[in-house]
Amino acid sequence: MTLRVHSIHRYPVKGLSAERLDSVALRAGEALPHDRRFAIAHGGGRRTDAADGRWMPKGFFLQLMSNERLAALDTAFDPASGMLTIRRNGRQVSRGAITEPAGRAAVEQFLDAYMGRRARGGARLVESRGQPFSDARAPFVSIVNLASARDLGRVAGREVDPMRFRANVLVDGAPAWEELSWVGRTLRCGGVELRIEEVSGRCAAINVDPATGERDMALPRSMNHAYGHEDCGVYAVVARGGTLEAGAAAELLEAE
Repeated sequence: MTLRVHSIHRYPVKGLSAERLDSVALRAGEALPHDRRFAIAHGGGRRTDAADGRWMPKGFFLQLMSNERLAALDTAFDPASGMLTIRRNGRQVSRGAITEPAGRAAVEQFLDAYMGRRARGGARLVESRGQPFSDARAPFVSIVNLASARDLGRVAGREVDPMRFRANVLVDGAPAWEELSWVGRTLRCGGVELRIEEVSGRCAAINVDPATGERDMALPRSMNHAYGHEDCGVYAVVARGGTLEAGAAAELLEAE
């Protein structure tokens, strides 16, 4: 088996589009820098904890499981300036430095209007204290095996874009679904070591086409019918930091 890192992705704002990275500097015990650093809290529940940067379950935020309309937005975030640019159909529709009150308010105004009643009384951008606003409470790096996505496409009867799974790292070279047996083992990529902690269960978010925002598949149901589970991918912790590069060779170490 010849493993390699196919691509690296981060999602600066939970529920919004991915940014592809050629490389990323990882630190032990931390998630990808700026991944899920921000989230869009809705007005349907208490927002004080999220506003303080505390981790909250995804139900407190606008996210693709319930708000597929978000996938139609193409976003870019500049960590140096805090600037978030939002485009729709290739046209810029909003822009603001979301690390500053004025810029954040401008982007919130757009999101509130764009989401309408789904914002449940007001969309508000919140920033994490360090623990990303990911679905998992721990600072994981998420990994998806491209062969598994391809096999799911076979089962579903059409190609499945692996970006539906919103993983940080896509790997290639392993047999389909083998990654589900990696828990307890370590994936070494150059000097970086990613210790696999648990498999990743999937929800209705993967039914949304990341390019169009259409809810056009029923993948968890297809997975359960074909495989008897709804898992795809794994969560890992950074056991040893360093620079992770797209295209790099990887090896799977035995559990200690």
